[in-house]
Amino acid sequence: MENLVGNNIGVVHLISSCFALIFGTYILIAKKGTKQHIKIGYLYVIAMGILILTAFMIYRLFNGWGIFHYTTLLNLISIILGMVPIWIKKPVYKWKYLHFSFMYWSVIGLYAAFAAEILVRIPETPFFGMIGIATGTIMLIGGIIFGINKAKWEKMFGIEK
Repeated sequence: MENLVGNNIGVVHLISSCFALIFGTYILIAKKGTKQHIKIGYLYVIAMGILILTAFMIYRLFNGWGIFHYTTLLNLISIILGMVPIWIKKPVYKWKYLHFSFMYWSVIGLYAAFAAEILVRIPETPFFGMIGIATGTIMLIGGIIFGINKAKWEKMFGIEK
């Protein structure tokens, strides 16, 4: 187990990542704007907050700042940009779509991190190659899904063309 998590920070990181994956998946597939969506959404943000905080405390892989810290920073920015529209609800006609878009990419980024974490643990495989394969594949799939559904989602959130 020590190889998997390293220490107590790693345990908290692992647990929060599991909760974030569950809550994030629910948020992607559930009806938007319901009380349940809002509650689970805030649980996702809390789980991601803990996950991000603990990620910035883990240095055993590179003995300092590494590639996962940069991607964690990107996800933090995505979550902040996804929550700001909820808190200020402006611009009026676009805030729901902005919230959805940034939170969508936050969850996709989480999936990419999960895939990278799994693939780098395959013995005798190139570490950075596996990160690239995992991240590229998941982000590509997420982008394709986003592109296919963009018009439908814009309509759902009241974005007029």
